[in-house]
Amino acid sequence: MKRLSLLVIAAASSFLLSAPSFAQPTGDTLKKIKETGTITLGYRESSVPFSFLDSQQKPVGLSMDICQAIAEKVKQQLSLPKLEVKEVAVNSSNRIPLVVNGTVDVECGGTANNAARQKQVNFTVATFVSQPLWLVRNDANVKKPADLKGKTVVVTQGSNAVGFARKFNDEGKLDMVTIQAKDHGESMLTLDGGRAVAWLEDDILLAGEKANSRNGGSFTLMPGGFDNIYYGLMLKKDDAEFKALVDGVITGMMKSGEFDKLYKKWFESPIPPKGMNLNFAMTDKLKERIKSPSDKIE
Repeated sequence: MKRLSLLVIAAASSFLLSAPSFAQPTGDTLKKIKETGTITLGYRESSVPFSFLDSQQKPVGLSMDICQAIAEKVKQQLSLPKLEVKEVAVNSSNRIPLVVNGTVDVECGGTANNAARQKQVNFTVATFVSQPLWLVRNDANVKKPADLKGKTVVVTQGSNAVGFARKFNDEGKLDMVTIQAKDHGESMLTLDGGRAVAWLEDDILLAGEKANSRNGGSFTLMPGGFDNIYYGLMLKKDDAEFKALVDGVITGMMKSGEFDKLYKKWFESPIPPKGMNLNFAMTDKLKERIKSPSDKIE
């Protein structure tokens, strides 16, 4: 009987060790959320139409809708009757540090996935495919990128465009003067106020600011010959469990058609705060990623 009892205990112990755990999360992010009862979402104030403030100063946009779905999935998986969803404003300069140090669980903006950033954070499967362009003042007599020689341009601090503009300037020996604004809203004001003749940024972000500007007709989008850029939501690095959960939510939305509905809502319909319509049709590159979700940057 004693030997039988020992065998039963050994078998039970073996089962418990091998059985999957549904109650206790193993990743750092889910553990923290479970313990605190709070998930923290980072939002941008002027990254139209991904994450921006409406007329009530509430963060809205494509990325915010996706993040709300992620919060709901976390609530279900952790069996939390109540989950507090905390929203924290981030900008181009502090968004990565706030994800790295765990202040923000999901950065719900429009952030470009690249090799340098991958060393610090995880990215979800791509939620958008963009291309950097120049937004140029019509009165600046700039018809092609080479015409920017000796002129003043603006970029948003912390954006990929900072490096792109520097490389473009150095390779072309253009002697441009570059102003770095604190966010996209300030970049647009710098351009609108005449302190710069052109603004380099991703196409959709420029389209959003142009459409929202009181002088939108005074600016023209100009190609710069830059490569495609893949956006994703940012998560804490080396947390495969949380990334799998978030990727699962986004992939599920893409397969069900919910992502297409959200795209039409934010890119092809009137949006707050002024009811503007970006009329930004989905590109073939994004359609490819919806068909085959991936976090690759090529």
